[in-house]
Amino acid sequence: MRGAVRIEAVRKSYGEVTALDGVSLDVQPGEFLTLLGPSGCGKTTLLRLIAGFEAPDSGRILISGRDVSGLPPYERPVNTVFQHYALFPHRTVAGNVAFGLEARRLSRRQLDARVAGALETVRLSDLGHRRPDQLSGGQRQRVALARALVLEPEVLLLDEPMAALDVKLRQQMQLEVKNLQERLQTTFLFVTHDQDEALVMSDRIAVMNQGRLEQVDRTEALYQRPRSRFTADFLGVRNILEVAVESVGEGRARLRTGDGQAFDGIDDGGFRAGGSAIVGLRPERLSLEGERGENVVSGTLEDEIYLGDRTEWQVRVGPALLRVAESAASGRERRRGEPVSVRFRPEAVLRLDP
Repeated sequence: MRGAVRIEAVRKSYGEVTALDGVSLDVQPGEFLTLLGPSGCGKTTLLRLIAGFEAPDSGRILISGRDVSGLPPYERPVNTVFQHYALFPHRTVAGNVAFGLEARRLSRRQLDARVAGALETVRLSDLGHRRPDQLSGGQRQRVALARALVLEPEVLLLDEPMAALDVKLRQQMQLEVKNLQERLQTTFLFVTHDQDEALVMSDRIAVMNQGRLEQVDRTEALYQRPRSRFTADFLGVRNILEVAVESVGEGRARLRTGDGQAFDGIDDGGFRAGGSAIVGLRPERLSLEGERGENVVSGTLEDEIYLGDRTEWQVRVGPALLRVAESAASGRERRRGEPVSVRFRPEAVLRLDP
């Protein structure tokens, strides 16, 4: 129970703008759960409500089984790491980490031991004497983590703490923060708009859109089977098609594109013969060469997007424009206007809710 978070039908509005619309969510003790979504979807508002910086209009927030909805931040068993770290420039690293402990009337020996332990946890034991302006961005982030963790919160809230880091350092810190969470077994609730970051770090991901939860699932399940059009698009399913459903049977659905080309998808129980459907196809599960699956649709190359390790081709298939990923190692030259065949397996077809 320690470290569990329960959100029950929480609503929050700012004037006529609804930031959270009846959100309910359970976070398990020791879990790394990420709130993922675009700017303005409500993820930071939800984090601020859990922290106690704002109050919900209705609904309840429970931490470790205790209703904290009416408690101020300092009475909640949580701590927050902010995007800009909020370190005190006039204090040393050790002084920043000690700040929250100083109000607890610990002996100097106890305080020094706790600070030393926190700095060791984030691998900054030899930098306690420095000031924040003498540190790199990654080191400042570690100081912010140590300052939050030294208070031994039951839940750690992280509001896009890596947004200011460059790409290489950000990727390094993602692994460090995830490894730290696994060692400590503290509940981490993380906010980001970066789907790659969420996939690398999380046990589960809660995708948010316009103040609601679109889908909550384990990382691999969410990536493999996004349920809604919004979730699929946000998680990199670049090809989304509206198709007609010709027939359904024996675990397959026969689908037809707007220009009349047919292909099969695996029936998950949601296809209806004679109706229409929305399906998604990931670029990396499509191919322009070989015999990759039973489905083949014809199209024309329109453009090339070079991404270093791979190339994504834009292929016009009737009214739709498909992205097809191809390894750079293939080295094949292609030209705009060239006719091509796009191949894929039925298992690659994702049925999506509108």
